[in-house]
Amino acid sequence: MTYYIFLIHLFHSNTYLHKRNTMTVVRFGVSLEEDLLDALDNYVKENKFANRSQALRQLISQNLVEQNWEKNKLVAGAIILVYDHHKSDLLLKSMEIQHDYHDSILSSQHFHLDSDNCLEIIAVKGFAGNLKELSDKLIAIKGMQHGKLVMSKAE
Repeated sequence: MTYYIFLIHLFHSNTYLHKRNTMTVVRFGVSLEEDLLDALDNYVKENKFANRSQALRQLISQNLVEQNWEKNKLVAGAIILVYDHHKSDLLLKSMEIQHDYHDSILSSQHFHLDSDNCLEIIAVKGFAGNLKELSDKLIAIKGMQHGKLVMSKAE
C-alpha cells in the first residue's frame, strides 16, 4: 500500500496524474469455512470469473439489487414474454396493459421466433412493486406461453 501511495505522490508532483472517474478499490481479508471457500471457487469457475474478487462483487451487487426489489426501490429491468401471435385477443390485452403502465415502459422489441411464436422484450424502469404488478398482469394473460421479469439496478 505504501508503494501505491508513493506512486500517486510521484505522479501528482510531476503533474502526470490525470483525474479519472473511477471508484477506489479497497483490499480486505475474508475468513471462510472450507466448504464456503470451495463453493466460492466453484462459482468462480462455473461463471468464468477471472478471480474471487469479481465473483464477490457480482454476488454483493446481486444482493443489493434484490434488496432494492424487496424494499420497492427504483429499479430497471426487462419483461420477457413468449406467445403465439395468432391469438389476437392476447395481443390486444397485452397492449392495453402496457398502455396502463406507459410511465414505466422505456421501450419494447418484438422478435419472430418462428411462423407462430414471438418473443417480446419490454425494457422497464420504476418502483419494484409497480414493475412486478405489470409483469404479473402480462404473464397472466390467457395464452401467454412464458414470461419472466428480470430486475437490475437503475442507478
